Amino acid sequence: MFTGIITDIGIVRAVEMRGDMRARIGCGYDMAGVDMGASISCDGVCLTVVAKGDDWFDVDISAETLSKTNIGANGWQNGKRLNLERALRVGDELGGHIVSGHVDGVARVTELRDEGDSLRLVFEAPADLARFVAPKGSVALNGTSLTVNEVEGNRFGVNLIPHTQEVTTWGDVELGDSINLEIDTLARYVARLAEAQAQA
Repeated sequence: MFTGIITDIGIVRAVEMRGDMRARIGCGYDMAGVDMGASISCDGVCLTVVAKGDDWFDVDISAETLSKTNIGANGWQNGKRLNLERALRVGDELGGHIVSGHVDGVARVTELRDEGDSLRLVFEAPADLARFVAPKGSVALNGTSLTVNEVEGNRFGVNLIPHTQEVTTWGDVELGDSINLEIDTLARYVARLAEAQAQA
């Protein structure tokens, strides 16, 4: 489990296809304190450390993960920057919201503009996921816990303050980018409960 609070920006150093995709990601973490088999959120995708060095770790990415995330849509190339977060430990501050690292689908950036010092973004979500996105609710976008401003049909907007742009990869965002979307787990269960009650 994660919080959606980004703790490092990783850099893709190498990508290799070997049945599954294997990627080497450079990072600022003290890898001596990261166990083999540990989970690290990479742009919102929970991936397992399968090898490591002083300032890097390797992950394997299955065909299923490629098909459900922007890794398959955008491809990971050498030099790509990634939002990283280590798994939540008992006693850690929960500054964002509970994030599983299981991406539900890919949203697309449809609007991008400056709004004061903030960056205003509008995303288009897949139709089957849009119903779970609520005004003032939480979503994880490329692993970042963000608050939804408004929802109109399949589109929803967020504002990114300067701090968020500086400590994540959101400063790199461009119109049309594909973004990993994980809906709030609580929103999913509330919607399912409402459906069950409606059918009863």
